[in-house]
Amino acid sequence: MPTPLGDFSYIWPYWAAAAFGYLLGSIPFGLVLTRLAGLGDVRNIGSGSIGATNVLRTGNKGLAALTLVLDGGKGAAAVLLGAMYGPDTAVLAGGGAFIGHLFPIWLKFKGGKGMATFIGVMLVANWPAGLLCCLTWLAVAALFRFSSLASLTAALAGPGYAYWLGNWQIMELAAFMTVLVFLRHHQNIRRLVTGAEPKIGAKK
Repeated sequence: MPTPLGDFSYIWPYWAAAAFGYLLGSIPFGLVLTRLAGLGDVRNIGSGSIGATNVLRTGNKGLAALTLVLDGGKGAAAVLLGAMYGPDTAVLAGGGAFIGHLFPIWLKFKGGKGMATFIGVMLVANWPAGLLCCLTWLAVAALFRFSSLASLTAALAGPGYAYWLGNWQIMELAAFMTVLVFLRHHQNIRRLVTGAEPKIGAKK
């Protein structure tokens, strides 16, 4: 990967990939869908997040599922399009999409918590690692019924899966995303410790 201060004619695709990924990731599908469905502003209920878990608190399972797919899809699409130029731009586009979901410019940098986009990025960047992350999330969610715990566990496992599969570049990307997932879940971690975290499907 070139240095950030190198020849602009050489590095512009890398900056463009990161910027494109960020703008794509910034699309707040959860907020858009709930408003179109007449359910109001999803940020005013539950955790205040725009992600699928909070959309589920509206009681509309179909809308929550669609939010999940679209939030994951924008991460996957960013990596796919970035890969047209090369593996480095794929990583930058995926990382940009993840940051965009967490800190969308359209919502004053207050977005979702990132797990769907994390898995979407991983599924395309390294599909075996992404699949393992997805299965980890499903297993923990099924056992304990806490979306936050499932997300934290899957995110923590992601870099390990990439390392085990021998992909150092994706391991670094996954580690970067994992740190942000934990930062965005700091309130959930506190509630898990105190026993106040709502389970999947709870209204609050």
